[in-house]
Amino acid sequence: MRGSRFRFCFVDSRFPIPDSRPMTRILGIDPGSQRTGVGIIDVAVDGRCAFVHAEALKLLDAEDFCRRLGLLCERLDALLDAWQPQQVAIESVFMDKSATSALKLGHARGAAIATVVRRGLPVSEYAPRVVKQSLVGRGAAEKPQVQHMVRLLLNMPEAKLQADAADALAIALTHAHMSATAQRAGVAVAALRRR
Repeated sequence: MRGSRFRFCFVDSRFPIPDSRPMTRILGIDPGSQRTGVGIIDVAVDGRCAFVHAEALKLLDAEDFCRRLGLLCERLDALLDAWQPQQVAIESVFMDKSATSALKLGHARGAAIATVVRRGLPVSEYAPRVVKQSLVGRGAAEKPQVQHMVRLLLNMPEAKLQADAADALAIALTHAHMSATAQRAGVAVAALRRR
């Protein structure tokens, strides 16, 4: 993007990000009752983003739904211990065709937020349309377009990303973009989401 301070790159020998520069580590969460996507990126002061980690936490090992929520909390706790993110971004609730599915998604989302907030981490929420608009330029973009942009922006074209993990990285990238824009505008991120 010409003239933009917001640039992305993948950390490797071709694009080193000096260790002396302060980084912000962002955890993106794509909540789900069967699988929850998590994606972690580092953001340099100049806006460059680097891939750190991504996976889909499979929750179907648990016998019932309540145990799945417990498993989600345990796995997020382990992830927070291992990667030490400083900020968290999560997808907000959207209406599903099934009320039961939407309710279960809301429970999983609440469990994830509670796990993060207990540690004192700031949480930002983004609607799916905002994430798509931020990465692709269209709020009605298809999932393959979002996944393509995640790979492009993090310079990882060959990466085999699970859909949930790619969505979580997209949420983290959106938060990085919104935070940089808010900082330049001198407003809170929440103020940008209301526009």
